[in-house]
Amino acid sequence: LAGSRPLQHGRGSALRDVANRLRVRALRARGNHPTSCCSAAEIAAVLFFQAMRYWARQPAHPSNDCFVLSKGHAAPLLYAAWAEASFLKEPELLNLRKINSDLEGHPTPRLPFVDVATGLLGQGLGVACGMAYSRQVLRQGQVSALGGRPSLGQMAGENWVAMGGAGVGKLGEAWPGCDPTLSGQWVDPGSHWGENPGVLAHFCSLPGGGSLPGVEDAENWHGKPMPKDKVESIIGAIQSQIQTHEVLVPQPPIEDVPQISIAGICMPSPSEYTTGDKVATRKAYGVALAKLGAASEHVVALDGDTKNSTFSELFKQAHPERYIECYIAEQNMVSVILGCAARDQAVVFASTFAAFFTRAFVHIRMGAISQSNLNLCGSHCGVSIGEDGPSQMALEDIAMFRAIPGCTVFYPSDAVSTERAVCLAANTKGICFIRTSRPETPVIYPPEETFEIGQAKVVHKSDADRVTVIGAGVTLHEALAAAHELAKQGTHIRVIDPFTIKPLDAATIVNSAQATGGRIITVEDHYTEGGIGEAVAGEPGMVLQSLAVCGVPQSGKPAELLDLFGISTKSIIAAVKNTFAS
Repeated sequence: LAGSRPLQHGRGSALRDVANRLRVRALRARGNHPTSCCSAAEIAAVLFFQAMRYWARQPAHPSNDCFVLSKGHAAPLLYAAWAEASFLKEPELLNLRKINSDLEGHPTPRLPFVDVATGLLGQGLGVACGMAYSRQVLRQGQVSALGGRPSLGQMAGENWVAMGGAGVGKLGEAWPGCDPTLSGQWVDPGSHWGENPGVLAHFCSLPGGGSLPGVEDAENWHGKPMPKDKVESIIGAIQSQIQTHEVLVPQPPIEDVPQISIAGICMPSPSEYTTGDKVATRKAYGVALAKLGAASEHVVALDGDTKNSTFSELFKQAHPERYIECYIAEQNMVSVILGCAARDQAVVFASTFAAFFTRAFVHIRMGAISQSNLNLCGSHCGVSIGEDGPSQMALEDIAMFRAIPGCTVFYPSDAVSTERAVCLAANTKGICFIRTSRPETPVIYPPEETFEIGQAKVVHKSDADRVTVIGAGVTLHEALAAAHELAKQGTHIRVIDPFTIKPLDAATIVNSAQATGGRIITVEDHYTEGGIGEAVAGEPGMVLQSLAVCGVPQSGKPAELLDLFGISTKSIIAAVKNTFAS
């Protein structure tokens, strides 16, 4: 990918000296990856002091060009560049990796010049593509990503996917840079960039700078700080090659882009569903997303080539310029959404089958470390999807997202609550996961019903209730059917829709348990481990029975599978009766 911005020439000596000063700073910081820092010094010098445009005193300004350090273990080089730009003070570099310092071993957004946390090799290019997508819509400058060979080459296949997606998206303002190490991540040359120009050579031919005597091209230096008895002599050798002390000042951005506001987005119209209508929550998600896109031009949607199943195609049809197709590459899709959400420039939603998010888990956890605001919708959850079989059935997703720090887990049970979940997610900090189902289920809430995060709904109750049943999605409807059948037999149960599994409305659950003799039954289209039952289990004063999917499922009709795995209306009735028998 070639950027179109013209570059200054005739600054080779000054840039070479900048590169050597970056090496010296990185070595003095005594990080664990000195060779990784030194090998990329020329690239960093060219990017920060020739190619990129930014205000050094305002690193997070929306007008600035963006930089993503994909090989995050070279963090001292990034910190050295910002010291050269006079944002960081030199003494701060000596606090690298200390408990009271924001200069961590791998970059995180605790620093204003870091948009996303890095350290997961291979993620940076996808993130940069996401930034470029959002900036393409907002017309806000260029994005540069720097990786080493293991993160930009064949060892991390998602980068090929990111490159392909960038080509399809015509992201001409994204510049990937490769620091060509010798043999994977374990050997980093001291100064081979000039000999192996790589992808940056099209705009600057800069010879390699200071070498590392006794270290360069040697095995077993990756991940080790430079020994004290070597570091000063190596620094001296590098400093002897510095010819000038010319200070290069970064060029300011061409345009002053104002900070936008993405807070307080509301649906432009009320829900149009009628109680009793049968609507799949996955379709309600697509309808709600398209409505949200009409409410704000800053809403962006992504999908992993499942748009006709997740119904994100409704957003694409209404707002094609803000839809990003990521194809069958969920890991890269999560990286792209991370980039889109950077600097609070967009409200982003990404959707696919909930089962497919499991292979993007490591990227999702990086989103939490990045303190990003991401909205992920997983459809086709549980055995209720039917004949497609176990490979498509998400049965671990609640557990996975409950484990993410600060994640909000929505599990809407009808079309109205799904629409409210989408709107709440758009205005919630952190990662949000919306779990949607394939079967059509009745609308149980009126259009004007209000919902809040962490607030459950008691959807069926009486003064004679003897057991509390908690269900969500399809199992809430199974629980309601069980309540009506049991009432005919003279047994009354209370039914709760939790709406969010994290945070869980403990107060409503405990109050209902107390009103029903402490007896609670949870029923869920999910594995036992990490699901609703385990979320409820921590509440005191209850006798809990959990109905969940045990064992690997199989193909079959949805009703047959709900029966087979003990989460159907019949199973709930039996569990209620067993509660009294025991």
